[in-house]
Amino acid sequence: MAQVNLRQVTKVYENFVAVKAVNIDVHDKEFIVLVGPSGCGKSTILRMIAGLEDISSGDLLIDGRVVNNIPPKDRDIAMVFQNYALYPHMTVYDNMAFGLKLRNFPKADIDRRVKEAAEILDISFLLHRKPKALSGGQRQRVAVGRAIVRKPKVFLFDEPLSNLDAKLRVQMRTEIAKLHSRLESTMVYVTHDQVEAMTMGDRIVVLRDGLVQQIDTPINLYNQPVNKFVAGFIGSPAMNFVEGRLLKKDRLFFHSDAFSLAIPETRAKKLESFRDKKMTLGIRPEHLHYVLPGSNEKGQISAQIDVIETMGNETVLYVRVGKNTLVARISPHFELHVGLKCQLKIDQDKIHFFDQDKNTIN
Repeated sequence: MAQVNLRQVTKVYENFVAVKAVNIDVHDKEFIVLVGPSGCGKSTILRMIAGLEDISSGDLLIDGRVVNNIPPKDRDIAMVFQNYALYPHMTVYDNMAFGLKLRNFPKADIDRRVKEAAEILDISFLLHRKPKALSGGQRQRVAVGRAIVRKPKVFLFDEPLSNLDAKLRVQMRTEIAKLHSRLESTMVYVTHDQVEAMTMGDRIVVLRDGLVQQIDTPINLYNQPVNKFVAGFIGSPAMNFVEGRLLKKDRLFFHSDAFSLAIPETRAKKLESFRDKKMTLGIRPEHLHYVLPGSNEKGQISAQIDVIETMGNETVLYVRVGKNTLVARISPHFELHVGLKCQLKIDQDKIHFFDQDKNTIN
């Protein structure tokens, strides 16, 4: 397989800069996911790797070779598109074999590769059907199979699961992850779904407005986001944010319209230089805990329940705290009702702080 390296890669459409001096190193046999909101540049980056978009400036290397001016057919990559792009008049077999026929592969070699890929994807029984006779999940498998038969250096996936229903998406992301392990291939995968990114990627590239925000493992993105955007984008439900400032009485406090919270001594020294400055406190929903009446635990805040979402394995609460609406993920075993005034405890070891420039304060 191969490495993919982007060196200061920029893409400009007339006066609009879609991708801004991006640096990404995709390691050999790595599964890397590009994730971000619509318009962040992730699909543009994928299309530049594929050769479907010209690079305005910077260098793109595949296996150590600069390929900026190399046509797509000579880059030894295979791409799976969002809409599958299957030929409706061809059978599954012919769809999978088409690219190899164009490259004048021997007929016996084509037959072997198609049948091997079909067996890997469990679609051997579909080889003589046409796309209109397939379900969405089966069409997606055929599109992946068409890429597999090429045995490329790099696989590119452009939101391949977005047209599937929720249950099938979960199943297919597992299948693609297993496929990566089996093929030991280099894969670059684009999605707007951060849950998909977290469950599939060895590393994740978080993008916003054409700029790389952070490249890291899923667990590091979750626990150590570099800024407020990454913190809010990674995690479902999203992180809660409360605006306030640090004040010093007998000790350091975070003070907001919603609540005041004493800063643990372990964090106070690092935050001392931000005293009297505005900042944002971030806390994930799973780190807000419902407190039984009568408890004297420290770090409690008063709240009123506005919405209750019963999920079966957990309950999601939307609560009003001052002028803020916060989200808490709690055990499903508490008997609660809308309008109830309650106490929530903030897990102080899990608090995040962001400065006025929205960067994480470590």
